[in-house]
Amino acid sequence: MTDSEITELMKNSPHQGHRALFDEYYSYVYAISVNILRGPASQEDIEECVIDAFASVIKKLDISSVTALKPFIGTVAKNKAISMRRSLTAKAGIIISIDSEEFREPASDECIDRNAENSVMTELLLQRIKELGEPDSTIIIQKYFYERNAKEIGRMIGMKHATVRMRCARAVKKIRSLLEDSDKEE
Repeated sequence: MTDSEITELMKNSPHQGHRALFDEYYSYVYAISVNILRGPASQEDIEECVIDAFASVIKKLDISSVTALKPFIGTVAKNKAISMRRSLTAKAGIIISIDSEEFREPASDECIDRNAENSVMTELLLQRIKELGEPDSTIIIQKYFYERNAKEIGRMIGMKHATVRMRCARAVKKIRSLLEDSDKEE
């Protein structure tokens, strides 16, 4: 079931829409919860976190303005799991030693260098995207960071999807030339 079908069902029949939302995204929320809570949490804690995440999603979700559910649900699930992890470790009085497995040394300096380089590159890329101005920067962010298609982006910003595609292609070329220019400056 697609996000638009789920939101339409939530408008027409909230109970069925919430059920469809749960059925569609349960595995996703469960995976996020397990990944963050592994270690200090029991199976019941993980299941409670999943239920809390869905309760929060249903409570906070504004179906009139959200076009993609997955990023919203993922963020809520991550925040709930982090909050529960903090609560569980504080309750248990767990102090994590720097020698524990959770603080493993990086495999090599190369990995740290590569991560730092990627971070700098991402920052530069975001600066160049902002330099494009509106609506091109919004189109690029929605397409490549939120994985939305031209139709969804067009609805969001009030443009035809063919225009969105054309502007996106031109914006990518412009970003490429801006990045090449910044490479030449260095």
